[in-house]
Amino acid sequence: MAADDVHVRLCVQEIVKHDLHVKALIQDIRDIANTEEKLNDINLQIKEKIQALRNRIDDLERFAKEQDKETDKVNLLRDVDNHRKQLHSTQTALRKANLACKLQIDRNAKEDLLKGGTDPDIRKRKNKEHMAKTATNITENLMSISRLMASSVKQSEETMHTLVNSSKTIQETHEEFKGMGGVIQTSRKLLTKYNRREITDKLLIIIALALFFATVFYILKKRLF
Repeated sequence: MAADDVHVRLCVQEIVKHDLHVKALIQDIRDIANTEEKLNDINLQIKEKIQALRNRIDDLERFAKEQDKETDKVNLLRDVDNHRKQLHSTQTALRKANLACKLQIDRNAKEDLLKGGTDPDIRKRKNKEHMAKTATNITENLMSISRLMASSVKQSEETMHTLVNSSKTIQETHEEFKGMGGVIQTSRKLLTKYNRREITDKLLIIIALALFFATVFYILKKRLF
C-alpha cells in the first residue's frame, strides 16, 4: 500500500471499523438477543454494516487498480482478498450465532409454555398474547388480500381501457381503409376512362394521317400522270 495515499488509509480504517462493529453485533446476538424482535433488530443493523463493509472493500479494490506502482497494486489486492475472506468468515459466524439464538429462543418458549401449563395466570396471559398475535396476523393477511384485490381491479381497469382504445383504433383504421378503397376504385375508373380516351385519340390520329397521305398521294397522282 502506498504510504502517502490518504484515501487508501482511510478506506482501510473504515473497513476495520465496520468489521469490528459487525463482530460486536454478533456478540450481542449471543448475549442479549432473547426474543425474535431483538434478534431481527440486531440482524437489520448487521445487514447495513455488512453492506457498508462490502462497499468499502470494493473501493479498496478500485484504489488498488489505480496504483501506479505494481508492488503497491499487488499488496493492496492481497489486502482486498484478505478482507473478503474475513468477511466470509464473519458471515459464517453470523449464521451460526443466529441459529444458536433461534434454538435458545425456541427452548425458552417451550419452557414458558410448560410453566404456563401449571400456572392459571400465566396460561391466561399466554392465551391472550397468542390471541392478540393471531388477530394481528389475520389483520395483516386481510390487508394484504385487500391490497392484492385493489391491484387486480386497477389492472383490470387498465386492461379494459387498453381494449377500448384498441377497438377505437381498429374502427378508425377500418374507416380509413374504406375511404382508401373508395379512392382506389374512383382512381381505377378514371384510369380506365383515360385509357379508352387515349385509344380513341390514337385511332383519330391514325385516320387523320391516312387521310393526309391519301390526299397527298391523290394530288401527286393528278399532277404527275
